[in-house]
Amino acid sequence: MSYENILYDVDDGVATITLNQPDKRNALSYPMLDELVHAFEAAAVDDDVRCVVLTGAGKVFSAGGDISGFAADVPLAHKHYGSLRFVQLFRAIAELGKPSICRANGHVIAGGLGVALACDLVIASEDAKFSTPEINIGLFPFMIMAIIYRNVPRKKANELLLLGDRLTAAEAVECGLINKAVPADRLDDAVNEWSSKLAAKAPVVMRLGHDSMVNQQDLPYFAALEYLHTQLTVTLGTEDALEGAMAFFEKRDPVWKGR
Repeated sequence: MSYENILYDVDDGVATITLNQPDKRNALSYPMLDELVHAFEAAAVDDDVRCVVLTGAGKVFSAGGDISGFAADVPLAHKHYGSLRFVQLFRAIAELGKPSICRANGHVIAGGLGVALACDLVIASEDAKFSTPEINIGLFPFMIMAIIYRNVPRKKANELLLLGDRLTAAEAVECGLINKAVPADRLDDAVNEWSSKLAAKAPVVMRLGHDSMVNQQDLPYFAALEYLHTQLTVTLGTEDALEGAMAFFEKRDPVWKGR
């Protein structure tokens, strides 16, 4: 697929997806969302990709959904199915089977926050701000609400959704919204450190583990234990699990086969 709204690059096991509409503050238009879904699905089936980094071009990660699309004079059904792209994207990231990092290079706003939080890890520039200001313009962050409530305590989620105020990167770290904030000139180093570590892990075990992270999170406790028990058994049957154990006892680096 030829991309017009994003960039897609694979290097040394890491696929980098870049929101590439800086003149529009990387607003999540329907064409951009379509391309993002395609890119994540492509990364999922590419054996050369072990980790995905999502970032934005310019000074803003994403200003959120393209309001012009919401305000367009089209039938309501068109808007309903148009916004379904957010669901498709969040599903594509969750079912990636590989770890993902959001490189928050600038402000992360509204729907952009949902896309960032859909990633497994978030590393931000200290200058970045985080907010869900939809309530201030007569909207509400419906499509990202489920992701926010799965990432921060409920009262903090209520604060974000109801007040629409901005959090600094330091405040976002403090409440668990993101993993870490670093000076802008160290952002690439921090992201590269984690992405290279993730890309070096056993791919088949990472897939089994990543899928388990997604699938167990909302299961009742005992159901989660039973499910995870079966996943452990499956993992112990892989060649990579055996290789990892042998490498540990032989005091050498493992050589993963991906099976």
